[in-house]
Amino acid sequence: MSAFAEGERQLRIVIVGHVDHGKSTFVGRLLHDTGSLPEGKLEAIQASCRRRGVDFEFAFLMDALQSERDQNITIDTAQIWFRTPKRQYVIIDAPGHKEFIKNMVTGAAQADAAFLLIAANEGVQEQSRRHGTLLSLLGIRQVAVLVNKMDLVGYDRGVFEGIEREYRAFLKGLGVEPMAFLPMSARGGANVAAPASGEPGLGWYRGPTVLEQLDRFEAPAPPTEAALRFPVQDVYRFDARRILAGRVESGSVKVGDELVFWPGGKRSRVASIERWSAPESTSAAAGESVGLTLTEQIFVERGHIATRAETPLIQSHEVHARVFWLGKRPLETGRRYKLKLATQEAEVQVKEVRSTLDSGSLESRGPSSAVQRNEVADLVLATRVPVAFDNHDACAATGRFVLVDGNDMAGGGVVIGHAYAEHASTDLHYNTASVSAPERWALKGHRGAVVWFTGLSGSGKSTIANALERELTLRQVHCYQLDGDNLRFGLNRDLAFGDADRRENIRRAAEVALLFADSATVVVASLISPFREDRQRARALARERGVPFLEVFVDAPLEVCEGRDPKGLYAKARRGEIARFTGIDSPYEPPEEPEVVLRTAQSGVQACVAQVLDALLPEVRLRR
Repeated sequence: MSAFAEGERQLRIVIVGHVDHGKSTFVGRLLHDTGSLPEGKLEAIQASCRRRGVDFEFAFLMDALQSERDQNITIDTAQIWFRTPKRQYVIIDAPGHKEFIKNMVTGAAQADAAFLLIAANEGVQEQSRRHGTLLSLLGIRQVAVLVNKMDLVGYDRGVFEGIEREYRAFLKGLGVEPMAFLPMSARGGANVAAPASGEPGLGWYRGPTVLEQLDRFEAPAPPTEAALRFPVQDVYRFDARRILAGRVESGSVKVGDELVFWPGGKRSRVASIERWSAPESTSAAAGESVGLTLTEQIFVERGHIATRAETPLIQSHEVHARVFWLGKRPLETGRRYKLKLATQEAEVQVKEVRSTLDSGSLESRGPSSAVQRNEVADLVLATRVPVAFDNHDACAATGRFVLVDGNDMAGGGVVIGHAYAEHASTDLHYNTASVSAPERWALKGHRGAVVWFTGLSGSGKSTIANALERELTLRQVHCYQLDGDNLRFGLNRDLAFGDADRRENIRRAAEVALLFADSATVVVASLISPFREDRQRARALARERGVPFLEVFVDAPLEVCEGRDPKGLYAKARRGEIARFTGIDSPYEPPEEPEVVLRTAQSGVQACVAQVLDALLPEVRLRR
């Protein structure tokens, strides 16, 4: 059975606002006035106050910690369950003091709607603006503003309307449209559960009570209807069985379902669903904590997330996100942090800060190398290992995360998307093998190298590369042909043919070629590689690693290449069936100083191979 009762429409609401603007008092009053307190709770708190010699406050009904009563401020989020005739609620009372704002983020991150309190006698404060920014950052769009302590300003309508004008304009700048502004007095109970008409000073107000506004919020769609997300919390081993323990965050799962585990994409089927102290069943739904066993014992550990094949997660080494930074030290590019997303933990670095926003003043800045405390940043995080996630608007449970600096939870954020890196992180460390390069050279009798063929389609690159590979093999030179089309069948199948994807295609090809060359293999790379800058970058990478790099320009005029057209591509491009075809509607930039130029309109294949060998063999032969 689902953790959510049949027909239940539960809604989680967070209560936020500036310190001492009356959040806990408001919730305590709401519970009291609707008869929702446990029997004897009020009397017990009142008796405790008399023993301690302090005045009773409705806030004490919410403040669960002894230290909170001593300090008279809420220092942690508290959750209570509350019901109206319409539905059940989880009310989250979040702290407002700036030193405890990270706890507020924890609470608000779980909410479907928000009440934001502003005291009438103090008006809009810095924390009021900061909390509005946080709600916007976390994607909470159902917001109602409660103007509390109206009794302290004599229920003055002008004060209320002035606060509404100021704060409505502020929220509009964040893209948040509040559902309502409501005047009230939590201490006296005016307009909380009882209509405003019961308070003579509020006779001018014609809107809903707070309780009525609560029921006007829309409950989220049942999580059982969403895509399956099952983060693995732990793996228990009993005899030969491995039980994957976790909570179904959304969707449902049943015995026999094929699951895909991310990161990695490994697959297996559900063999059984295990529960503790509960009858055996064949299914589980959102909200339930269960254990799964699999028919095939693939390697799965804490941090993996199970989905169905048709609704996969995004897997990437980069995360585009919005982050609210709360750390004592600035968030800086190049420094290491820990990312926690669902049950995943990964070491990350800030690759790029695209913009920052001051959460109080809403002052915006462009690219930066650091994010200061209480700033919101649009940034890109780079991870050492791939992480799996959803965009926040698709699934909140796997689209929200926290950043840890040292031992401190220092920031919270939401995933906007992912991006492919053009450059590796500056803080990664290359693994130096125990077998040295000279040992590999001695084993194979030559050094590794990269021979990079470039030229128009139809110029003869692949034909000459094939012949060169055969000639090198006959000479007992270990070699491998790295063909551009072959790469696009596998490693680069996710890339299209726009300029950015072509650059990424060449970057990946160069990295693969250099790994082969490091093993003392001569790599014969055959790619159009139309942009000069990309080829220069490949050359620079080879130079950094001490690998010989020969750029071979297969120079054939366009009309010759088009006349050959071995794959029929030019004909398709001329008919408009292929867009951005190099040489037709996309440019080709010839090399400026290639090591070898092959003019295939005048020279045969063997003559061209001999020309390449003349330049290559002196570079790879070992000198005694």
